[in-house]
Amino acid sequence: MEADVSQNHNEEEEEEPVDADCFQVVRTKMIQPTSRKDPKVEKLTEALLDWINSTLKTEHIVVQSLDEDLYDGLVLHHLLARLAGVRLSLEEIALTSSAQIRKLEAVMEELDKRLDQSDTKWDVSRIHNKDLLATLHLLVAMVRCFQPELVLPSNVNVQVVVMEVRRKGMRSDVQTEVLTGDSTNVENLSCTDGGVNAVEQLLKLGAHKVAVVKQFSDGVILLLLIGQLEGFFIPLCDFSLIPVNNEQMLHNVTFALSLLTHAGLHVSSVQPQDFVAREVAATLKVLYALFCKHARQEEKTSVVFL
Repeated sequence: MEADVSQNHNEEEEEEPVDADCFQVVRTKMIQPTSRKDPKVEKLTEALLDWINSTLKTEHIVVQSLDEDLYDGLVLHHLLARLAGVRLSLEEIALTSSAQIRKLEAVMEELDKRLDQSDTKWDVSRIHNKDLLATLHLLVAMVRCFQPELVLPSNVNVQVVVMEVRRKGMRSDVQTEVLTGDSTNVENLSCTDGGVNAVEQLLKLGAHKVAVVKQFSDGVILLLLIGQLEGFFIPLCDFSLIPVNNEQMLHNVTFALSLLTHAGLHVSSVQPQDFVAREVAATLKVLYALFCKHARQEEKTSVVFL
């Protein structure tokens, strides 16, 4: 018995030390508090909140905070169904942390199939931990994928604190991270760049190049264009073919915007009265949204035939 005890004692003494190289480095990132209050970051946050709430308006879902209201998967689940037409058999409200993570895993798996994940900036753990940086990256990618006609603020950067925990201690660094890039080159403007500041770039063109959009102010040409592009007939009794007053024009434009919203285009920020008043920016937003949607459809059709 004594020999056995002695032998076990020697084996414990001969245990090999832990290799320092096997220690896993823990790396975390977080937005500096001062960056949260940056006007550009606040403007981007507001734009994303408006986009989510307008997209889910018919489902009576109201989001007030990006990091506090998206962590349980409910909002992302509804956005996935609304934008991508993917409906998953998941519980509507996940109450426990484990149920929330399972729901997020299913939703994120479908989203990641459709989003550019060449540089991973979000994952289930970060979203569930209410990581605002990861949430912003995810939502910007979703806008660019599903509704590139939506104009987001450009050149939005944040100061990020990067912390690394190593075996020998902890080190931290402050870096600049890009949320939305630059789109100042009008010649390279396209629907695949997310539509960032697209309308602003078009407005920089000569007045004679954009004056033609004023012909859409009474809503007639816009309605005919929608019917032609979307492939359905709009009964003449539903709108005024020859509007003679402002009220009839407002009716036409309001009707047209409702058709576009039903077709999945993000035009809720456009006010009918601005369109009737021949505001170029309002008209360009609507036309650009139509152009982006049908330009993408034409590209997909070309790929199929090739």
